Amino acid sequence: MTSIGGAEMVDWNLAVATATRLVRPGPDVSRDEARAVVAELRRHAKASEEHVRGFTRMATEESHDTPVLVVDRPGWVRANVAGFREILKPLLDKMQERRGSTPGGVVLGAVGGKVTGVELGMLLSFLSSRVLGQYETFAPATRDLPAGGAPGGGRLLLVAPNIVHVERELDVEPHDFRLWVCLHEETHRTQFTAVPWLRDHLEGEIQSFLGETEVDPMTVLERVRDAAQSLAGGRPEGEEDEGGRSLVEIVQTPAQREILGRLTAVMSLLEGHADFVMDGVGPQVVPTVAEIREKFQQRRAKGASRLDLALRKLLGLDAKLRQYRDGERFVRAVVDQVGVDGFNRVWTSPNTLPTKAEIAKPADWVARVHRKAES
Repeated sequence: MTSIGGAEMVDWNLAVATATRLVRPGPDVSRDEARAVVAELRRHAKASEEHVRGFTRMATEESHDTPVLVVDRPGWVRANVAGFREILKPLLDKMQERRGSTPGGVVLGAVGGKVTGVELGMLLSFLSSRVLGQYETFAPATRDLPAGGAPGGGRLLLVAPNIVHVERELDVEPHDFRLWVCLHEETHRTQFTAVPWLRDHLEGEIQSFLGETEVDPMTVLERVRDAAQSLAGGRPEGEEDEGGRSLVEIVQTPAQREILGRLTAVMSLLEGHADFVMDGVGPQVVPTVAEIREKFQQRRAKGASRLDLALRKLLGLDAKLRQYRDGERFVRAVVDQVGVDGFNRVWTSPNTLPTKAEIAKPADWVARVHRKAES
């Protein structure tokens, strides 16, 4: 009973095993073609460093210490499980303490971790076929997945089968599309390596949010189960998700709402800046960038199916799409007003980051940061 009661809230190994078993096969490519894609993505990732640094004027000497990993879908799953386990540890430890003091806590320890592991694996298998690339800010180094040597590390992931799938689906020039994707992800790597305080600030906000969370463990299991049932078609036909809540909307206190607002603003800034840079560099090095952007925007907006749209809402992915749009609009408006160097004041300190309201009204950020600095 002691060992059962000490079981983890999430069986992470089972999550990886489940996702790996359920993950969709990638596009049909020969071994030689696969090797060529991997080699080209690595070349583009390297070339993107110079392109992004030149366009953004963000100086960094540390990106060479941040590994670029070209992975398949199971590799993406393993990397993200490692990251989730790291960032969620304080919350899960807190939930486990609470579970131990409630009736039925031992039973939940024996069953809940397995159930959550399976259902998390189902969600990761779904997501693993949709992500093109990712800068893992909170990536712990593992035997198979190295991370940066600095404390907190980081690594850049490029998901080769997904990139090939999308370039074929959009019918765009493959070499241009691969470089275009690398430009976006390299911008994220530059953001965190050129702005030393950014990672710690973001982690502090996330941990503050999680620290405020007072959630019954069964509530979390129910949210994951809702998502998994939607994925498996388990929700009865015509039944809507009541209230349209996403898995990230476990917000119970005014403090959490404030933190979530700040996090939303930061993520909108980071995603919008990456889109802005990707399109700004594009015409110089990606001849077909206009065609790629138009087709990709159409794909991003419409989703693949009703199920895909439902899962976007449940998982909070619709909010991420808004972050791309709103953040890119903010960056473009600020650069138009004060230029690239004026925009780069955003990286001065946490106090110069835009608020959620300022993302919607870029002129307010310019007035606050620039006029204050000039007065």
